[in-house]
Amino acid sequence: MIQGFKEFISRGNVVDLAVAVVIGTAFTAIVTALVDNIINPLIAAIFGEPDLSKVLTITLNDGGTADTADDAILSFGAVLDAALDFLLVAAAIYLLIVMPLNKLAERRKKGEPAPDEPVAPTEIELLTEIRDALRAEKP
Repeated sequence: MIQGFKEFISRGNVVDLAVAVVIGTAFTAIVTALVDNIINPLIAAIFGEPDLSKVLTITLNDGGTADTADDAILSFGAVLDAALDFLLVAAAIYLLIVMPLNKLAERRKKGEPAPDEPVAPTEIELLTEIRDALRAEKP
């Protein structure tokens, strides 16, 4: 049982998943700040409400009583707010993570070195360096 657990933990997929969760959690703070400090003030300027959850809200009364605790509230704005949050997170992940990784994969597929990868010299370049080194050693 312990051997199986060790194999499971040592697989790259588990480590990749853990890294993805940590990065996703940290990225949430960035998107939340973007929504709270840029998107919501724009919504407030346009609709007069601080966020979308207060826009397009319909209150259904239960039959004429004055008690608002029995009222049903339909909030289309809350659904729009959640959809906007999702789209912002998805767009940011695509633009900041997926697109650069896809470009890097395309470069590697074409045989181009990655930006941080050293360029391996060709056989002719190596032979030229050896020849020049041997010439430099001769008196």
